[in-house]
Amino acid sequence: MEWKPEQYNRYKDVRYKPFYDLLALLELRERIKGIDLGCGTGEQTAILQKTLPNSNLLGIDSSPQMLAKSSRYQTRGLRFELANIQDAIARRDRYDLVFSNAALQWIDSHELLLPKVIDLLAPGGQLAIQMPVQNENLLNKILLSLVAEEPFRSFLDGFKKETPVLSIDKYAQLLFDNHMQDIQVSVKVYPIIASSESELYDFIAGSALLPYTQRLSDEVIKELKDEFLARIRQHFKKYPAIYVFKRLLLYAKKGS
Repeated sequence: MEWKPEQYNRYKDVRYKPFYDLLALLELRERIKGIDLGCGTGEQTAILQKTLPNSNLLGIDSSPQMLAKSSRYQTRGLRFELANIQDAIARRDRYDLVFSNAALQWIDSHELLLPKVIDLLAPGGQLAIQMPVQNENLLNKILLSLVAEEPFRSFLDGFKKETPVLSIDKYAQLLFDNHMQDIQVSVKVYPIIASSESELYDFIAGSALLPYTQRLSDEVIKELKDEFLARIRQHFKKYPAIYVFKRLLLYAKKGS
């Protein structure tokens, strides 16, 4: 999937708030080895590295577009690599910190994935994950409904990206079953105050909509956008409007 960093970062302030909340859950340590799964542009990884003195962090991302500017953040203790999360899992390296902000929702089968991510941790290592609760967020619901209807279903050859994100109960159980300690699982609302339906469309167009638009012609994208905007108008009758965007935050430590 080809990312568009400029479009994604148009809502940088909104997207950074959960990063800082995830960061606040960490027990800050020195001289650790960490990995950021799905590091994007690398800017957040650089902030993370500065909070962990004398530590060595690796940021990985599968998007060349996102990583294009990461070299500006690279230091002796911070490097970046073009790789996907499955690559990192397959290497079976061990880390004192596994951090992932808004990335794991792109990977299926979390009941199988999470134990593999946990297995990347060294004894005493920390796990910190943030993901949007896509199945409860209105724009995601509109998107899944729309792409399942004609003519878009045919244009997409039936492609539909269902969310792999589980319930908070299930994540808590998975963490417990995998012998994690100090478990914290929560859902938090990050409100978006929008001045128009176009603002709301642009927000999802920079993320969850990408797997669909990259399969469509410009003409069909315009048709999809027009219908999406019409459905947003059905839900938001006046502006400014509040969009209740929910995110899931997970934190736990591996036993020593």
